[in-house]
Amino acid sequence: MTCGGKYDSGNCVSDILREIADAQSDLLNDCATSCEQSIADLLGDTSPSNGLDTVPVILYCKGTCKPFKGYGVPADDLGDAFASFYFRVKSVDKDNCAVLELLLEEDDHKKDHHKKDPRSPVDQNTSDLEVTGVCITVDLKCFCHITCLPAISAF
Repeated sequence: MTCGGKYDSGNCVSDILREIADAQSDLLNDCATSCEQSIADLLGDTSPSNGLDTVPVILYCKGTCKPFKGYGVPADDLGDAFASFYFRVKSVDKDNCAVLELLLEEDDHKKDHHKKDPRSPVDQNTSDLEVTGVCITVDLKCFCHITCLPAISAF
């Protein structure tokens, strides 16, 4: 599986995210490290019934080539805004717009300001990423690079 192996929209990041969204939706219909390996792990190609449901991704903005950071506020605590560099793709439409869910380690953003608004992806703990229920919509034409983490169980 290569960039655009299943899709060929002309946008490599969109094609990979579409493939991840398709694989994840097959498992759950709800809001060596490489993208291909993570997708294979998610689909159980490497070990059946592995319980994995998410391929965490980092996206890089065109032009600056810096990691993209998303911001959100949980519905149950509007005073608790936070940021994350790690996302779970929920969907990708035909116009290359994607719905991404912010991923965090449980209660990571509540510990201190440094965790609440990290300066780089390495400021965030990735040992136990979980879904947050906070989703954002992005235009995938704004991204030039994607990093996939190993598939995890985020629910």
